[in-house]
Amino acid sequence: MSSPLSLADTTNGLGAVREVSDGVFAYVQPDGSWWINNTGFVVGSKGVAAIDACSTERRTRGLIDAIRSTTPAPVRTLVNTHHHGDHTYGNYLFDTATIVAQEQCRTEILEAGLPASAPTWTDVEWGNIELAPPFLTYEDKVNLYVDDLKCEVRYVGTPAHTTNDSVVWIPERSTLFCGDLLFEGGTPFLLMGSIAGAVEVLEGLKKLDAQTIVPGHGAVSGPALIDTILGYLAFVQSVARHGQSAGLTPLEAARETDLGEYAELLDAERIVGNLHRAYAELDGAERGARIDVPAAFADMVTYNGGQPLTCHA
Repeated sequence: MSSPLSLADTTNGLGAVREVSDGVFAYVQPDGSWWINNTGFVVGSKGVAAIDACSTERRTRGLIDAIRSTTPAPVRTLVNTHHHGDHTYGNYLFDTATIVAQEQCRTEILEAGLPASAPTWTDVEWGNIELAPPFLTYEDKVNLYVDDLKCEVRYVGTPAHTTNDSVVWIPERSTLFCGDLLFEGGTPFLLMGSIAGAVEVLEGLKKLDAQTIVPGHGAVSGPALIDTILGYLAFVQSVARHGQSAGLTPLEAARETDLGEYAELLDAERIVGNLHRAYAELDGAERGARIDVPAAFADMVTYNGGQPLTCHA
């Protein structure tokens, strides 16, 4: 639907504001790799509803400046699509906003705590991060109105990217903000959620017939992106079945796998984490069940030649 943004296209050196429908904006941060996410906001006559913060103080201040350059109206509501820090660490800078998310999102933010780079990522200047979990939570769905425009904030119903994913669906505009359920140009990441759950959720999202999709990372897209990600998930499940039947560990299976059409996606090492989750599901683990996340990240670093994963946040 739109071409990827380069840094030369950005409005502030960090991200670009793109109006995807009247008064509805995506904030896209290139290149969409580790910790560099997309957000969005909907502008009304009296206030703004924002969708996700950013990972660092610098990047979140850039987002807030971009909103202010678009409208003088204050941010009255901030919706978190899930608990990961690239979407929530900057919450504390939205001091005029009611922070809203699915109930489990609050729990996971508090359990995860403050960010750290080592030993997984290259050094990041996080800034003076303060945890600010959502303080208005819902179980299944809540409707958010910006003037008369209804934004449906929906829990997806099952673990997928995480245990607490929500989407923001604006039916009048056929526009979907889907958090990290979808990546454009980047490798999907299901380590903390469920491969099978993600397949189920994405098949359900297809029924919305959204014409404009703002993924959690990468360029604003159209509905074809859903099938692209479904293809990758089927690939992961196939590799997992083959690897497990051959007696390979997730790391060994990843090393023996030709990524084929997915080799050019950003952060290819995520195949290892995805296989850890897929193996757990083949062993009968429930969707979203706790697995050894530090061990999976250690394997990802090993797959990456023993070097910390590259992060430009």
